[in-house]
Amino acid sequence: MTAVDDRLGAAASLPEAGVRRVGRAAGGVGLALGLLSAVSFGTSGTFASSLIDTGWSPAAAVLARVSIAALVLTGPALIMLRGRWALLRRWGWRTVGYGLIGVAACQLCYFNAISRMPVGIALLLEYLGVVLVVAWLWLRHGQRPRPLTVLGGAGALGGLALMLDLSGSGGISLVGVVWALLAAVSMAVYFFLSAASDAEPLPPVVMTWGGMVVGACTLGFLGLTGAAPLAMSAADVTLFNARVSWLVAVLGLSLVAAALAYPAGIGAARRLGAKLGSFVAMAEILFAVLFAWLLLHQTPSATQFLGGALILAGVVLVRLDES
Repeated sequence: MTAVDDRLGAAASLPEAGVRRVGRAAGGVGLALGLLSAVSFGTSGTFASSLIDTGWSPAAAVLARVSIAALVLTGPALIMLRGRWALLRRWGWRTVGYGLIGVAACQLCYFNAISRMPVGIALLLEYLGVVLVVAWLWLRHGQRPRPLTVLGGAGALGGLALMLDLSGSGGISLVGVVWALLAAVSMAVYFFLSAASDAEPLPPVVMTWGGMVVGACTLGFLGLTGAAPLAMSAADVTLFNARVSWLVAVLGLSLVAAALAYPAGIGAARRLGAKLGSFVAMAEILFAVLFAWLLLHQTPSATQFLGGALILAGVVLVRLDES
């Protein structure tokens, strides 16, 4: 009997109340990991903006982010894989897809979108990926959304629109809309690949490492061919109302917003599922505004506070629907 069989047998022998407690505990850990991932991803805007303001191209910032994260995670990933290389082979296509779509394509599509349209509208379109997750589960797996999920989704998307303050002026580019919608599709794929599991899942750190390696190679190739311009600068950046070395921003973007954020996101998605995990990820916008307020003194408006409350209410409703 395998270790997996032992665990399944032990779970089956638990009283029903014990099983429910185990399920609630796993959900609690998943929510904690999801919020940790959202907090970590929420720092990426501050770090990336500081680099782009000094002459970095978006593609170069992303390449530095994923390359350094891949290097940092190499040691832990190899230790976890010791004697288990067959596991990496079994998860090979999912890891490659995670790197190509969830890491490289999602970010490139989003950056192409914001180069043609206001950032707020591009973000709102990208987060339609959450709707795509619910729609796919309904059409492909027959998991029809229940009223609480529909209400929570509507509230969360409305809150997202308020958080991003879409009332500003700015033209809409059809090409930009297409790029943003491609980013939404990539985001949905990211959540499904993150939530994918089987009897022996690939550890989140290993999957992140493999995805970062694939993403870095892809972005490097696109940069060499000129498809994604790579421009870097050694000028100091502005963070925390002070001039600091560009290395501070690059390391923050790589270690916090990648090496920490992605494994936490995978762990959350596996415990919560693609649907609830994608809704919890919406908290990234809330934390991004919070970091801008605390670190850059960009005070959010009353409308943005209301939007944040709606997002949290939407997540709570979807969580209640899952229980």
